Amino acid sequence: MMIAVLLLLTVKSAGTVSAARSVTFENPDLCAIKGSSVTFRCVYNYTAGETVRTTGWYKGRLENGVWKRVELSVDLLSYRHRYEYLGDQQHNCSLKVHELQVNDTGYYYFHFGTDTIGMRSKTSVHLTVSEMRATVQPERVRAGEKVTLECVTSCQLGSTLWFKDGHPMTKTLLWAQAEDTGKYSCTVKGYESVQSHPAALDVQYSPLNVSAEVSQAGLLSVGSNVNLTCNSAANPEADSYTWYSSSSRLQVASGRVLSLPSLEVSHSGVYLCQAGNSLGESNSTAVLLEVEETKSESV
Repeated sequence: MMIAVLLLLTVKSAGTVSAARSVTFENPDLCAIKGSSVTFRCVYNYTAGETVRTTGWYKGRLENGVWKRVELSVDLLSYRHRYEYLGDQQHNCSLKVHELQVNDTGYYYFHFGTDTIGMRSKTSVHLTVSEMRATVQPERVRAGEKVTLECVTSCQLGSTLWFKDGHPMTKTLLWAQAEDTGKYSCTVKGYESVQSHPAALDVQYSPLNVSAEVSQAGLLSVGSNVNLTCNSAANPEADSYTWYSSSSRLQVASGRVLSLPSLEVSHSGVYLCQAGNSLGESNSTAVLLEVEETKSESV
């Protein structure tokens, strides 16, 4: 009877020792964005009176059909300068991994050794590293058409933020306008320093802001020269230009620049240009040319 009691006490004591040694992960299933950093928060315990001598983090890897745990400090090719042990040799075993890569996805384990025993975590932290991908549909539209922006990632981390040409967007893009042409990238709130590769949007429109520019301002003299230039904003660029004069009320020339050499009084009048592309045409505001006879000097 005495032997049975002693045996029971021994088993109970052994169970207490085993329970005293443990590794606990705060969040065993993490998802993070490529290029960002992630922290594995971890606590470990051991029997009172023991002294921790070694600590280490490992990543699970399948090699030739065999599951192995490779220590991060040994796997320098993948993790050189990217992992940071935040813990100590007391109870904190947290680890931070910087500049995450997609191939960092996997299972991570913690190991510690005391004066009497070495122990590795029975469970693991599973990390998923996801890329963010920005899509713009359709990629080419006409002004006034609807555009859909989508930020694709397997991580559900928070609200999506959008950037146009690297600058935060101040409006939700729904109906494309001429000024919306550009490159769009996205990220998740809290990860602003890590953005997706940009997706391009091409908004096409007929000529806008058409203007006629005169090379010389003011009153012009007979015999002098002047150029009128037609300017516009268009996508695709304007490929046709037509000039009209109020004096003839007919087309007087074509081409972006109207050259009038050796001016005559008959050139006086109002001129305007029309710029066009495959999507339409627009007219400039009118400009006035005034040509006067040169007064001869009296003898």
